Amino acid sequence: MFDPIDAYCERLDPGYWAEPANALTNAAFLIAAWVMWARTRRAGLPHAPMLIALLTAIGVGSYLFHTHAQGWAGLADVIPILLFILAYLYTANRAFLGLRPWPALGATALFIPYAAALVPVFSKLPWLGSSAGYAPVPVLILIYAALLARRAPATARGLAIGAGVLTVSLAARTLDGPLCPAIPTGTHFLWHILNGLMLGWMIEVYRRHGRAPEPPRAAAR
Repeated sequence: MFDPIDAYCERLDPGYWAEPANALTNAAFLIAAWVMWARTRRAGLPHAPMLIALLTAIGVGSYLFHTHAQGWAGLADVIPILLFILAYLYTANRAFLGLRPWPALGATALFIPYAAALVPVFSKLPWLGSSAGYAPVPVLILIYAALLARRAPATARGLAIGAGVLTVSLAARTLDGPLCPAIPTGTHFLWHILNGLMLGWMIEVYRRHGRAPEPPRAAAR
């Protein structure tokens, strides 16, 4: 848990500031959280505070990992990301699909076997590396976009945009090692900037959906 981890191009030693670009660009998550707090605080959206708190935790956890670079900090990095995914899925099941709480929780829990089935598939693509663990997420976002294409087309478009930004973000994460000889700082810092933008946008999609007319086929909440 306390052994040093050297996983990114920018890190050349175990020092606290060995990854300045990777550390400081975590401000993107905090900026996105602040912007979305300002945009949702009077919107009456029940899940927005939870999503914004987790977005803040992602920025703090990732900062800790790219400064301390130890196993415990790695957990502080990945756990908030997983919790955000699950929280957003629950939000989507409730607000976008109109499911009641228990069915929404059940549908959210399906992410675990979904990821368990797809991560090994993406892991067979050697060029993806550790990004294979995230690859099922944009696919799932697109599945939700397809489900909503007719009943909530604006929300579906917003989700598709989010999936597109996440795909570009994943490319930046994946290319960190291969481009290291040409770009000394690596490209992982772009993963932070683009992910901050993407996660803030996903909360904005939720905000805009909450302001849209109720879908005629949505179940009572």
